[in-house]
Amino acid sequence: MPIKIPDHLPAREILEKENIFIMSEDRAFHQDIRPLRIIILNLMPIKETTETQLLRQLGNTPLQVDVTLLRMKSHESKNTSQEHLANFYHTFDEIKHENFDGMIVTGAPIEHLEFEEVGYWGEFTQIMDWKRVHVTSTLHICWAAQSGLYYEFGIQKHPLSTKLFGVFPHSIRTNSKLVNGFDEEFYAPHSRHTEIRRAEIEQVPALQIIAESEEAGVYIVATKDGRGIYVTGHSEYDLFTLRDEYERDLQKGMQIELPKYYFPNNDPGKKPLHNWRSHAFLLFSNWLNYYVYQETPFNW
Repeated sequence: MPIKIPDHLPAREILEKENIFIMSEDRAFHQDIRPLRIIILNLMPIKETTETQLLRQLGNTPLQVDVTLLRMKSHESKNTSQEHLANFYHTFDEIKHENFDGMIVTGAPIEHLEFEEVGYWGEFTQIMDWKRVHVTSTLHICWAAQSGLYYEFGIQKHPLSTKLFGVFPHSIRTNSKLVNGFDEEFYAPHSRHTEIRRAEIEQVPALQIIAESEEAGVYIVATKDGRGIYVTGHSEYDLFTLRDEYERDLQKGMQIELPKYYFPNNDPGKKPLHNWRSHAFLLFSNWLNYYVYQETPFNW
């Protein structure tokens, strides 16, 4: 898929080397086509890394996508330069009168806080209310999945005794277009300290569990109308993201176990297998095709 992003976004060079079809703003302007408008609310600290991971996933279908990056105005980023934010990101006030075909909300390393204790919770809930009218379908990832389910359906998050960390096998639980083409068993990375529970989800008639893991728990939840997709793991992660998290925590002197089912023979000196890549591409392309492209109005 040709994906339209700002000409000087750092992710462009990386993605072009990977043969992801990147389209310049000028070329896109001269094409007689209606691209899908996707807005990404990036809550991660190092925003450039997450941009690259998500744009890689969005660049793998025949659909043309026009990406807008969104940040929290009520939060000052300490790990991304103000120049980068000023050049490539919008605030909610700048886009709240617009409509988008799809939205992605990323995770955030704030699980230790209660939702209402998060500094930008007020702005976050404004955006959650806004998307019900202005976005066709929203894909929530990790913390965004938990916070979205809490705000919209009252489902609580629960602390885990130890960090869920690794690449875990999963199975499909509901026949859904979202998992078309998935193998009966597939893998996905997780990195979190909290969970949502099957029993509480099953009490909400509007929700269905699409996939889960015996060890990692609920993985994909969706509203029955497809407008809300909630993914508790990180299918978008690069090959070495879990390794980098592990080494970072070791350097901080934290007690951290090896990520499960990740390093061959549990040897951190060996290169991990990228055994979740194909399912990640399928997840994003199925969402774009069946829940965004097939459902969004041609003229907002």
